Amino acid sequence: MTEQTEKAFQKQLGISNRHAGIISKKTPGKNGARWYKNVGLGFKTPKEAIEGNFIDKKCPFTGNVSIRGRILSGTVHSTKMKNTITIRRQYLHFITKYQRYEKRHKNMSVHCSPAFRCREGDTVVVGQCRPLCKTVRFNVLKVIPAGGKTSGAFGKF
Repeated sequence: MTEQTEKAFQKQLGISNRHAGIISKKTPGKNGARWYKNVGLGFKTPKEAIEGNFIDKKCPFTGNVSIRGRILSGTVHSTKMKNTITIRRQYLHFITKYQRYEKRHKNMSVHCSPAFRCREGDTVVVGQCRPLCKTVRFNVLKVIPAGGKTSGAFGKF
């Protein structure tokens, strides 16, 4: 059965709950109770999206969202929101008067599916989708973990 953490009953579109006893015996991905898709563009569907039991209608792999438009990357700046992260994109801006560059950055709000485990400092690849809320127009497609951000012997404690 799926995780029910909201007040409203959560279910995937297109999956009928009438035969829950029969469907639950099947393995996920082989005509089972879990629906997922390939977003294309060379991005693999994460194993957690195939075998997990979360419900997220804004997930590009298990929900009703298509990826089209720009593909960008950035570093995770904040993970304080629920299912949404803030990424920081840095770039150089050329000043013609001085013939030099200056550093600039932009912060973007990005939807992060429960299939991914994002931490601050990770690099993420995001794809453009339809507006998911007032400020979110991108969805996480791939997470590249940051290496070696441990302090002494206490790594993940």
